[in-house]
Amino acid sequence: MTLRALYQAGADRLSAAGVPDAELDARLLLCEAFQMTAGEYLFSCDRELSELYDPYTLSGLQEDYENEIALRCRRVPLQQILGTAQFMGLEFAVNGDVLIPRQDTETLVEQVLYDFPERDISVLDMCTGSGCIAASLAVLGGYREVIGADLSREALYVAQENAMRLLREAKARTDMKKSFLSAVFSRDEEEYQQQVHFIQSDLFSGLSEALSELGSGPFDVIVSNPPYIPTAEIEELEPEVRDFEPRMALDGSQDGLHFYRRFAKEAGPFLKEGGSLYLEIGAEEAAAVQSLLQEAGYRDIRVIKDLCGKDRVVCARKQEKRD
Repeated sequence: MTLRALYQAGADRLSAAGVPDAELDARLLLCEAFQMTAGEYLFSCDRELSELYDPYTLSGLQEDYENEIALRCRRVPLQQILGTAQFMGLEFAVNGDVLIPRQDTETLVEQVLYDFPERDISVLDMCTGSGCIAASLAVLGGYREVIGADLSREALYVAQENAMRLLREAKARTDMKKSFLSAVFSRDEEEYQQQVHFIQSDLFSGLSEALSELGSGPFDVIVSNPPYIPTAEIEELEPEVRDFEPRMALDGSQDGLHFYRRFAKEAGPFLKEGGSLYLEIGAEEAAAVQSLLQEAGYRDIRVIKDLCGKDRVVCARKQEKRD
């Protein structure tokens, strides 16, 4: 048997199980199980497996691949099997305790980065989950302070590990660049200290005490991708989402707006005067969320569309006090 034949057998099983993108998933799982790159697969795919591996090693690798295919046939998300997901060009560890980062959410991160090119700002990421928003803003924006908050302690473990690893990698790249600049131009960039923390909180309830201990807040920017799917619609989702991603990260209550109501009522004290609020939304929720924020006194309310042209983010500014 060749690697190509093994791959095709896996793809056929996935297709029979109704898995979308069966051939792509089978290829990715094969490369993961056999610890090879796509290029290495293409180079070796038509060689007999017995030429590439000894019987003992081959047996273990095939067993790993078969187990991964079986999980995917059960509709376990590909990212949970692989243990990673790509977001904003960064790699995030994921498991069943966190929502898998999605390209839709990149719209929110990109808008914040565009609106705030300066680094000397503080950001609160509420409902941080895997930490994909918080860590991306910390790494790509280099912001002075980023705080991630979530009710789930298990999610916070994942977020903390993601952020610390990505920041270490970013620092290593920066140190190499600074070393090069110093050698070539005999100069060095000013050291810039970042503060990145994660805290457990049921949205804004009890948040003040935790922030006081850190000496943080109020913030220049608050961002969130809160649960926004109406409860009744969750059962209609793909099994990968419905059965394997945390329900608490999906369920926005009966009309999907529960958390937006709380943001409208509770976020204000945690924003600086003139501070900005960025909320990811469901494609049909823009008008309702705009109305909630307007009634709460926010101004400069905008709706940002994603790459598919769907309403994806609502932005607003906290009203500044007048003398």
